[in-house]
Amino acid sequence: MNRDPKLIGHSLALITILMWGMTFISTKLLLETISPVEILFLRFAIGFIALCLLAPIAFKRVVIKHEWYFAAAGLCGVTLYFLLENIALTYTLASHVGVIVSIVPFFTAILAHFLLDGEKLNLQFFVGFAIALAGIFLISFNGNYNLKLNPLGDLLAIAAAVVWAVYSVLTKKISQFPYSTVQATRKMFFYGLIFMLPVLAIYGFKPQWGQLVEPLPLFHLIFLGLGASALCFVTWNSAVKMLGAVKTSVYIYMVPVVTVIASAIMLKENITPAVGIGTLLALAGLLLSEGKFTRGKKKEAKQQL
Repeated sequence: MNRDPKLIGHSLALITILMWGMTFISTKLLLETISPVEILFLRFAIGFIALCLLAPIAFKRVVIKHEWYFAAAGLCGVTLYFLLENIALTYTLASHVGVIVSIVPFFTAILAHFLLDGEKLNLQFFVGFAIALAGIFLISFNGNYNLKLNPLGDLLAIAAAVVWAVYSVLTKKISQFPYSTVQATRKMFFYGLIFMLPVLAIYGFKPQWGQLVEPLPLFHLIFLGLGASALCFVTWNSAVKMLGAVKTSVYIYMVPVVTVIASAIMLKENITPAVGIGTLLALAGLLLSEGKFTRGKKKEAKQQL
């Protein structure tokens, strides 16, 4: 039976977002035990070990040009993005960060338009982006529109969004290399962990191991390491390979939606009318954005005629 690669790509992107949307809860609970930097390092260290076990065979030969791409992807997607986002949270409200980071598809689209083949834009993308962003605004602020802008925190959040957009473009480039997705992701994790070492030296690394091995913290740490890191980066990178950088990135609109639903179930938080309307708008924006790229299909159809 033939499987549609695009259908598989959409499924992988959706699975990734469902898990990434729940990482906020696990991280929030783990922050009672260890610091953000310690969470970041441990989750990717666990993910790296898991990927090494899953794909223990090293690359047959090292291509220096490819290594630069892997290093850049590890720096952007593993180290810088999460550090910038976590630091931004110390200066500005989480709701601000949630809205700002959700503009990732916009930056990804701009970069991909100029740097990648077959990732051209049209008006439908920008309309879908505006609708989704309005929905995410409603979800994040939950009817409370007290903005209280903090220039430093908000700029750091914007920087995080730009960095993830760069990672998305790099991932698409890497998908063209002759390596499996698991091998490529493992290599990105390796460089990401290397770039984290100076940060650990500055902030320190003294996790409370006794508390971490307790059932609840251990479960959330394993979820972040095996699920949200090892599995999700592989599924996300696979989706980028199948769908393209921008088509995959629009699924980020769904992260706050998943977080709200998961919080309502697990943390007993209420879903207000503003959040309900925001969810519908985010879904509408995503669906509209998913139809934005023809990738030359119309031209190909005309040529076949």
